[in-house]
Amino acid sequence: MKKILAILLALTMIAAIGSTAFAADDVSELPREETLYFAGQQWGAVNSWNIMGTNQNNSMVIANTSGYRSLMFETLFMYNFLNGELTGLLADSYEWNDDLTEVKVVLKDAAKWCDGTPVTSQDVVRTWEVDAEVMNTAGGSYSAFVDSIEAVNDKEFVIYAALNDDGDPVNPLKVNDFLIEVPIAQAAWIDKLVERCGGDTVKILNDPGEDVVWSGPYTKYFCDDQKVVLIRDDNYWGQDASMWGKLPVPKYICHAIYADNPAGELALKAGEVDVCQQFIGNIQDLWLKDDLPISTFYEEAPYGVCLTMPTAWYNMNIPVLEENAALRKAIAMAVDYDTIIANAMTNQSPSFADVPRSLMNPTDGEQALYDHAAVKDLQWVGNDIEGAKALLDEAGIVDSDGDGWREYDGEKISLNAVCPNGWTDWQASMEVVAAAGDKIGVEITTLYPEWDIYQTVFTNPNQTEYAIFMWSPDAAKPSNPWTRVNQFMGSDYIGIENNWSGNWGQYVNEEADALIKEIPLTTDKQDLIDLYTELTEIYLTEVPSFSLMYRPSMFHAVNESVWTNFPTGDDGRNIPPADCTDGYGIAALYDLELVG
Repeated sequence: MKKILAILLALTMIAAIGSTAFAADDVSELPREETLYFAGQQWGAVNSWNIMGTNQNNSMVIANTSGYRSLMFETLFMYNFLNGELTGLLADSYEWNDDLTEVKVVLKDAAKWCDGTPVTSQDVVRTWEVDAEVMNTAGGSYSAFVDSIEAVNDKEFVIYAALNDDGDPVNPLKVNDFLIEVPIAQAAWIDKLVERCGGDTVKILNDPGEDVVWSGPYTKYFCDDQKVVLIRDDNYWGQDASMWGKLPVPKYICHAIYADNPAGELALKAGEVDVCQQFIGNIQDLWLKDDLPISTFYEEAPYGVCLTMPTAWYNMNIPVLEENAALRKAIAMAVDYDTIIANAMTNQSPSFADVPRSLMNPTDGEQALYDHAAVKDLQWVGNDIEGAKALLDEAGIVDSDGDGWREYDGEKISLNAVCPNGWTDWQASMEVVAAAGDKIGVEITTLYPEWDIYQTVFTNPNQTEYAIFMWSPDAAKPSNPWTRVNQFMGSDYIGIENNWSGNWGQYVNEEADALIKEIPLTTDKQDLIDLYTELTEIYLTEVPSFSLMYRPSMFHAVNESVWTNFPTGDDGRNIPPADCTDGYGIAALYDLELVG
């Protein structure tokens, strides 16, 4: 009888916490001293709460930026991009075998679902089975690298890596990504989902998931086209001594759905937003000139942790670009990157003089992975007009008819530089690229299509509409910098339709391919440095693309008029500036304090 009553009580609690509808007055009267307000993460109304689905548009609980957003759904481990460490969440530990074909994972004893039942190996197995079957985001991302998962007992399981024709694992690095990026769902709920959808993949992917079971510290409370509100689950297992030892401080998480970035910025300035994930130009003016209680992770530029590199990709389907490395490098050498950093990024990026260009982001861990001295003569800082002209002259790419523009095979070189309309910092970057072309006698005109057009063109492997176009490679995860290097030069992506994965310029280099394939199975640090150095030499010589700036994958600005003790770069806590929500960044929620 006690067991039945406990189950009924748990179900009542779930229904109360999980309700998505209550009086609007209740939403407007969320206690300010119990509510943490966000901007810059949720755009538009939520489509679904189905963790096994797709197109949820539910960014407060279903998102993966620099570590999974684990407010409601949890992964096995949390990623910390400050040091590259994996901290246990649902899991306690993982261990690879010697030949990197399987990894054994042990779950936390304390980990439980919101209904009080334990998180088990069977949950992990079932999650992956259905991920791979319906090919949702997790299935599509990891089916090439994870063969299967087998439960050893309720708290231990083995992930078997996919093997290539030689019997070697395809890529153990991507299996490490799996540990931090794939949220685990409850097997019993998955079975319920599959049954009501009749096993139909389309129905499973599009089910609204209103009855979803969660394991995280928050759950859905209210959502409409104006705001999304999460409420803390005070029965959250993470208050066990083996995890956080307490509950997160805010009772409510609220994200108003703002019309645009300026609206979110105004709300941050007014103290209506506590945490803002938006690019704000000259953000230092908010405290230096406006004297507002707003701060960033670092007090000085670049203010945040730059993890990715928005990049200009050359389209190798265009013969003049595919056939002329000298032209590709000359344009890249001529670009005034300091102007891009000053204007497009308002100096929220280190310069290429500070962090010389390579295949690596500016973090210490990645910068230690190649021999800087070996590639020094190949690097460029930009605005080298005379050097670019000399390179073109030597290659025989000259202005033979005196009209001011260089020709190739008797025809004037005419290219375009493209990014989506309205992406103002990217548009400013493309203007600088076009100006560089003008200075060296290569005609480059800018083109700014709307996003719905842009996304269908640059992902087409056969497109010839865009000659130089912008997109960003991956930021930080356990598999980087390998994943980013593969995105820059790997042939895995050649010819793939609707390509969102990498090598958008369709560059092919067999030597680079061979080196890229060695890295995932290389464990000796010096051997890794040698491989990455060789790849960097190829990249800086061939220049299939060129990064325009370093940039945070997430912006992190906070207003401390209500809440304080957000993580900072000098506080010794090693909590990354991941907006209190992503990867190990969620640790910030447990340290927050009310002002005064």
